[in-house]
Amino acid sequence: MPYIKQEDRAKMDKVVEAMVEAGIQANGDLNYILFKYCKYHIPRNYNSIKNFNGELAETATEIRRKILARYEDIKESENGMI
Repeated sequence: MPYIKQEDRAKMDKVVEAMVEAGIQANGDLNYILFKYCKYHIPRNYNSIKNFNGELAETATEIRRKILARYEDIKESENGMI
């Protein structure tokens, strides 16, 4: 989980709220935004691109760990194990 400082969260939350208001969905929209951000705002060197790619990978890991796993646990308790 990206545990950023409390005082930095409000600024980041405004970006998330703007994305919601713009109707950004995980159907290609988010991919486009992240790719374009990387293409035009991440320095063209190995370390910067590696770090950006690592952030994306860790985000996927956190989504799986904090959201998807809990959802699967709920569904397993509702429907039983295989």
